[in-house]
Amino acid sequence: MTELDETTTTTTTTTTDTAVDTRYRDASLPVHERVEILLEQMTLEEKAGLFFQTMIVMNDDGTLAEGVNAFGLPGTRDLVAGRLMNHFNILAAASKPELIAEWQNRLQELAASTRLGIPVTISTDPRHSYSDNPLAGLTTGAFSVWPETLGLAATRDEALVERFGDIARQEYTAVGIRVALHPQVDLTTEPRWSRQLATFGEDAELTARLGAAYIRGFQGTQLGPESVATMTKHFPGGGPQKDGEDPHFDYGREQVYPGGEFELHLKPFEAAFDAGTSQIMPYYGMPVGTEHEEVGFGFNRSIITGLLRERYGFDGIVCTDWGLITDGEIFGQPFPARAWGVEHLSPRERMKKVLDAGADQFGGEACPELLVDLVRSGEVAQARLDVSVRRLLREKFVLGLFDDPYVDPVRASAVVGNAEFRAAGEAAQRASVTVLTNKLPATGGTPILPLADGAKLYIEGIAPEIASAYGTVVDVPADADVAIVRIHAPYEERATVFENFFHAGSLAFSDDQVEHIGGIAAQVPTVVDVFLDRPAILAPIVETTAAIVANYGAAPEAILDVLFGRATPRGRLPFDLPSSMAAVEASRPDVPFDTADPLFRFGHGLVL
Repeated sequence: MTELDETTTTTTTTTTDTAVDTRYRDASLPVHERVEILLEQMTLEEKAGLFFQTMIVMNDDGTLAEGVNAFGLPGTRDLVAGRLMNHFNILAAASKPELIAEWQNRLQELAASTRLGIPVTISTDPRHSYSDNPLAGLTTGAFSVWPETLGLAATRDEALVERFGDIARQEYTAVGIRVALHPQVDLTTEPRWSRQLATFGEDAELTARLGAAYIRGFQGTQLGPESVATMTKHFPGGGPQKDGEDPHFDYGREQVYPGGEFELHLKPFEAAFDAGTSQIMPYYGMPVGTEHEEVGFGFNRSIITGLLRERYGFDGIVCTDWGLITDGEIFGQPFPARAWGVEHLSPRERMKKVLDAGADQFGGEACPELLVDLVRSGEVAQARLDVSVRRLLREKFVLGLFDDPYVDPVRASAVVGNAEFRAAGEAAQRASVTVLTNKLPATGGTPILPLADGAKLYIEGIAPEIASAYGTVVDVPADADVAIVRIHAPYEERATVFENFFHAGSLAFSDDQVEHIGGIAAQVPTVVDVFLDRPAILAPIVETTAAIVANYGAAPEAILDVLFGRATPRGRLPFDLPSSMAAVEASRPDVPFDTADPLFRFGHGLVL
């Protein structure tokens, strides 16, 4: 215990039998001093609690959820007051922002009741996209609605991306969210990979430039009390997946580099470091055939310590991807730990390997007792814990959480999803739309777009009440002037619900779908809007349709505004669109623009 001088104005508070030196709450002291004052008096259990960041839920009315949640985790009080954890990834939230704010305040009040009152840091996956993966990109709720990151990339607009980050920052901080588990700056060099939608695409330079703008929008020029810290992922680049499979699953655990382009995938991270990203998340994948140990990146000392810490000098927080240590269950199905290359190790041995690798935090885990046991058994030195504790505490202080962790529910209601922010998101949706083709086959190439207001419309994938604001909706193609069909890029159905959140496998449309669209196009000029969460093979559809436009998360109103000339699309492809699956299968997973004779090249986009 540090003794206080009699003249100091700070106090000590006694809880049970332990006096607490509260000078760490003095905002006039430098952050490093506040960290040391707090660190000096932390118990092993209090330190261990900092190392774990897991999912948390709230009740619909903004109260704290108790009892076991959908992920098998205990109630809020157990996590905060029992396990002394204070980093949480918020999942489904209440529908009204004021209720999220009230929940956040209740959570901070619970944290304040612990011995040291260490405030909670709340993180989130992306929440602003029109379309979402229910686990990797959570529902927007009351937040403003934007295209997915691929759509931001399609605009090529650095200022727009930074503006998005700034608006998202304001909405996040209004409800108490202080860490963004994004951006994702992986390069989509394997066309089949299921995680492309949240990236900036295939080009390293574009990804680096827009990723840096994204970080500036969230963090500002310097991390501070108004910032949202960014956890840039997935170091050292998650794109080069063998056969395009994803390492959430054991069949996708290998990352391969047959083209020798390991270094290229580091370029966007270098820009993120220059922009000041506060945190880094290594990916699940394990490198195969490189100089690095063939274990998942979160366990990989030459990646985290050798590459990230030593080569790049990164001294921010490194948090593993979710679920590297313990097995779990999702939607009633067993879900093993993503301990690729170290499956044979016990959970405590895996934990030690992550610490030895140089990471600071275990994502998606809630077992601080294992870490306590590792220290008490002498396998991990408490001094090693202190290295990470300093980083974790430092960020809480810099974000201002120790000074004022609470938010104003009334202000949250006014800020989140306000008219200005919604308008900006909707404008970005329209701007991101990419026009791929625009010709009437029967006329030898006369453009069909923009469409005429009041036309008779046959529609699929759009609600009639929405389409009726643009024309007269008819029941069959033969009665229409034009057909508008919304479709999704292909993917293969997998065995479990969770796997099907990750769209993987073939990029070719089924014969039935090609025949269906061709049948419509034989009766009436047809416009297809395709949601490109992956680079679909569009050749069979191009042959029969009058126009194809691509979106990356856009409301039907945004698409119709573009089709009817009420808005100007500015989108350009953020990746190549391959011409065949044979070309995809022959390409090298780590090499960009490596499919032979692509149908449309990176940067393609017509002007209306």
